[in-house]
Amino acid sequence: MKFLLWLILLVICWPVALLALLLYPVVWLFLLPFRLVGITFNAVFDLFKALITLPARALRGSR
Repeated sequence: MKFLLWLILLVICWPVALLALLLYPVVWLFLLPFRLVGITFNAVFDLFKALITLPARALRGSR
C-alpha cells in the first residue's frame, strides 16, 4: 500500500516523491528510540498487571 501511494506521488509530483524516498530512512532512525521506549513501557505495564492479578489467578486454581 505504501509503495502504491509512493508511485501515485511520483506521478503527481516527482521531486516530493524523491525527497520522501531519501528522508524515509532518516525519519525511521529518528523514530526508532521512541518505538523501543513504547515496547519497554508496554512490557513493564504487562508485568505489573500480571503481578497484580497473580493472587486471584492462584486462588482460582486450575480448571
